[in-house]
Parts: sequence; structure tokens; C-alpha cells
Amino acid sequence: MTQDDIRALALSLPLAEEQPHFDRASFRVKGKIFATLPPGGEQLVLKILPEIKESLKQSDPEAVIPLPGGWDRGGWTLLDIERMDDEKLANLIRLAWRQVAPKTLLGDQ
Repeated sequence: MTQDDIRALALSLPLAEEQPHFDRASFRVKGKIFATLPPGGEQLVLKILPEIKESLKQSDPEAVIPLPGGWDRGGWTLLDIERMDDEKLANLIRLAWRQVAPKTLLGDQ
């Protein structure tokens, strides 16, 4: 999946917007970030539940990259998108959106 594919998918989700976040693009719903694209195009950061992150580390350990500081503990997950299956990555982006979207939107997805 390319950065353009990721951007298109993220922006297709209800009320999703793209805004700059320091040196990267961020994708937000109602002001809350669910994904960021660091410069370079090989990685993606997603806000996912810790149990999903742990499952992903078990099933695809090469794709999960440790984040510095306390970001790992907050549900943020850095992924090597070149090592990820496109369908799995698309599902994770949707899950990240659901993680931060208002409950009133969740019936739509």
C-alpha cells in the first residue's frame, strides 16, 4: 500500500480530515488523530488498542517498530508498511479511525 493509498483510505472514512502534524501528515476525526504518515513513505503510525497491537506483534513481528518514549504505551503503533499485507493494513487504518471516532459515527462503519 502506498502513501497515496493510505491517504485515500483514511480520507474516505466519515469526517476524516488531513492536517499537518509537525513534519508529517495526520489524519483526524473531530480533531482526534488516528493516523500519521512520517516523511519517507515507508512507515505509518496508528492509534490502536493495546491487545490488537500485541496480536499484530505476534503475527507480524517484523512490521511493528518500537516507538521511543511513552508513545508505545498510549496505543500508538509504528508500522513498516512495506512489510504489511494491504488488506490487513487497510483494516488497521479503519480500526484506528474507530478508536478515536465519536460513538455517534460508529454505526456507519
